[in-house]
Amino acid sequence: MSIKNDLLLRTLAGEKTARPPVWMMRQAGRYLPGFMKLKEKYPFFERVQNPELATEITVMPLKEVGVDAAILFSDILVIPQALEVEVQMVPGKGPLVPQPIRSAEQVAALPEVDAADRLHYVMDAVRSTVKAIEGEVPLIGFAGSPWTILCYMVEGQGSKTFDQAKAFCFSQPQAAHQLLQKITDVTIDYLKAKQAAGCDVIQLFDSWGGLLSPEDYRHYSLPYLKQIAEALAPNTPVILFAKGCWYALEEMTALPVKALGVDWTITPQMAREFTQFQVPLQGNFDPARLLSPIPEIEKMTRQMIQDFGPYKYIANLGHGILPNIPVDHARAFVNTVKSFDR
Repeated sequence: MSIKNDLLLRTLAGEKTARPPVWMMRQAGRYLPGFMKLKEKYPFFERVQNPELATEITVMPLKEVGVDAAILFSDILVIPQALEVEVQMVPGKGPLVPQPIRSAEQVAALPEVDAADRLHYVMDAVRSTVKAIEGEVPLIGFAGSPWTILCYMVEGQGSKTFDQAKAFCFSQPQAAHQLLQKITDVTIDYLKAKQAAGCDVIQLFDSWGGLLSPEDYRHYSLPYLKQIAEALAPNTPVILFAKGCWYALEEMTALPVKALGVDWTITPQMAREFTQFQVPLQGNFDPARLLSPIPEIEKMTRQMIQDFGPYKYIANLGHGILPNIPVDHARAFVNTVKSFDR
């Protein structure tokens, strides 16, 4: 199926486009009134596992905000669930893994699984969403980086520092690398199935990569991201967003990815300097800045595009949109990009 608005795909292919494409991380989510109504009726993982609900949520921001791409409503923690590790979503607290992985024996006991079979509901949601979108915009599928998934599986819950996860890696490195490899293998199978089901783009989220030192990042994250990117690159463009990992931008540029996401802790000029304009960049508007008055949002958005340069650039936030953002503020951000005149 040909895609009517293919700005994102053409930017990822290195083409010059009339304006930058724009979408927002977590755009299918909790700032939308329609999402909040569904949240009141259905528990989190029921929304993820019900293809009709996932499709409805995925399509919402296309109608409400007018973004240039859809990103499938799902969660990075479906990967531990595929590996038969229980994950709960506790309202007001976030993810909880009741029996975290803390030993080599637990790692060895994780089963060999068929990700496409275990996570068939995600593929059903992809196919359902492709039908619902009717070729209007590309559909983005995603997964967490192996390091980020390990953080939750070992820590057992969200954390600002993930000390337990880091301690596991540094005190039991062999078990940690075995776990990272198991996560990587399942993730590759999962993302290949997403490709086959109809995702046009894949984004990898290394949400907790910035907790590692540059040396540890080279050891515990980068090699596994490389495996995933190499497995997917022949068929689907890959965007890699590694939060807080500005120090690794140069090394990430060497991966077979089509774009790199950056957060708001680095200037566009520095990001371009580190990547030498070799790869499109995506980002990096501070999500909290969407609480600014609309004229300020418009001014800052125009400045951001000018600072990155209008080519090889995808306008986005520097992390996921916050739940308290007014929809008209999100719309102002998107519309400012869409009206940008080179």
